[in-house]
Amino acid sequence: MNTVMKRTMRAANGMAVTLYRRTNGRIGGKAKGLPVLLLTVAGRRTGTPFTVPVVYFPHEGDYVVMGSAGGMKDDPQWIRNLKAAGQAHIQIGPEIYVADGRVADSTERDELWQSVVLARAPLAAKYAEKSGRRIPIARLTPSPR
Repeated sequence: MNTVMKRTMRAANGMAVTLYRRTNGRIGGKAKGLPVLLLTVAGRRTGTPFTVPVVYFPHEGDYVVMGSAGGMKDDPQWIRNLKAAGQAHIQIGPEIYVADGRVADSTERDELWQSVVLARAPLAAKYAEKSGRRIPIARLTPSPR
């Protein structure tokens, strides 16, 4: 991805995060009819926390998220950071949680892709096709309050 595109996406994500936080998700809490959470993960090299809006699917007490990056050719940085950190902060509406996070292995990923992601958001198949890659999936398990 070229530098201009990266900067544009970073700016758009920053605006989306700001609006979500200021409105407790009333603005930015949905994307294409799907619920959105804010995911904050420490950078794997710097330790600096980064926040991104991500579509999620409640599933068995967890939140399933996919690293579609809007159909871009590369996995989003947050998926790599989550894999390294194993923990994240998530905001859903006004609620903020600490969550254990793990990227699903191949078998679990395929199961979640079919039974959760495609079952609830068939449009995800278009992102996978556009990206030309196997979209990673992670599970976020919130800590008890």
